[in-house]
Amino acid sequence: MHFFEYKDGQLFAEGVPAAELARKFGTPLYVYSAATLRRHFEAFDSAFAGVPHLTCYSVKANSNLSLLSLLKDCGAGMDIVSGGELHRALTAGVSPDKIVYSGVGKRADEMRQALAAGILMFNVESAAELELLSAIATDMGKTARISLRINPDVDPKTHPYISTGMKKNKFGLDIESSLATYQRAMALPGIEPIGIDCHIGSQLTSLDPFLEALDRIMRFHERLSGLGLKITHLDLGGGLGIPYNDEEPPHPTEFGEALVKVLKDHPMTVILEPGRVIAGNSGILLTEVVYTKKTPTKDFIIVDAGMNDLVRPSLYGSFHAIREVEPKGRPDVDVDVVGPICESGDFLAKDRNIPAVEQGELLAVFSAGAYGFTMSSNYNSRPRAAEVLVDGDKVTLARRRETLDDLIALEKN
Repeated sequence: MHFFEYKDGQLFAEGVPAAELARKFGTPLYVYSAATLRRHFEAFDSAFAGVPHLTCYSVKANSNLSLLSLLKDCGAGMDIVSGGELHRALTAGVSPDKIVYSGVGKRADEMRQALAAGILMFNVESAAELELLSAIATDMGKTARISLRINPDVDPKTHPYISTGMKKNKFGLDIESSLATYQRAMALPGIEPIGIDCHIGSQLTSLDPFLEALDRIMRFHERLSGLGLKITHLDLGGGLGIPYNDEEPPHPTEFGEALVKVLKDHPMTVILEPGRVIAGNSGILLTEVVYTKKTPTKDFIIVDAGMNDLVRPSLYGSFHAIREVEPKGRPDVDVDVVGPICESGDFLAKDRNIPAVEQGELLAVFSAGAYGFTMSSNYNSRPRAAEVLVDGDKVTLARRRETLDDLIALEKN
């Protein structure tokens, strides 16, 4: 569910007409719904009420400070994968003891930054990372609470670029080598192993991969208990999918019930790391039609949003619904919706049936709240889009549009 609805013949973001936002802030423009963010967080978080848990929003999905602050006020912790994301979470007022640090390539300076902040836990992904973290923590007189990210070799049945829990993926440690690495962690100075971490992929539309991975992790937990290691935190990652088109992913309540059934008798705090399921359908991308173009073989709608603004269709072949902001009742046409970037791979949709539109009209690209702005770039020296947050009839400019001077501010002439 989301709060982007048509009323009186035009698209509204909560209580504000989308066309009004485009006129005021320009396009391309990311528009986020505060009510949707709150609803999605509460729906996910409440699904795990049956066990001690901490819902750590995955910052990489959408890292705008206004959104992080809103989710913090809802009770969210944060899952981070860089020093920059840690800085954002702390700036948004998130308590360090509600932050977990994932990622395969943590640098020494990032480890120091996180240790100084006093985060809850590092999700360690290699033996080499563990050794470096021990040395840094010991040098700082700190203790690093850690889990090891276990790769359970489960096929999540998702796009290969967002699959993370198979042997061929770069993430985590296989179960057998993990046992020896936990024993090493128990002996290292400056290290306190408290958790197990597992994340198998993103945009999962079935519970089966989650449950298969959980079964393997719980059997591994028994082996750790046999070593005398007390695990207090079980990090199950994120990955629950959303409906972009005709997908039917499990509802968070169904997801929670299935996991709570397995975990309710185990005295551990469960950590969840949802990102897309919270932010994905909380945002749209508004774009203006610059030209329409007919060729002997293809019709095009050329818009002012390109792959630098929303790369998912080009990168993953992803589907995003595209709709008129102010429908005119024209018949559908078969078109490619493309941007201004000098690449044939610059498209928002291919061979899509949408109503015919004219130059100067507005389109809305739906399900753009996750991995939209955070993956955007300045390719072709294009300033990045503005972002606004709508809360009822209140509109906050969450990030101003970049200027041409911003593009060159860090460069030497």
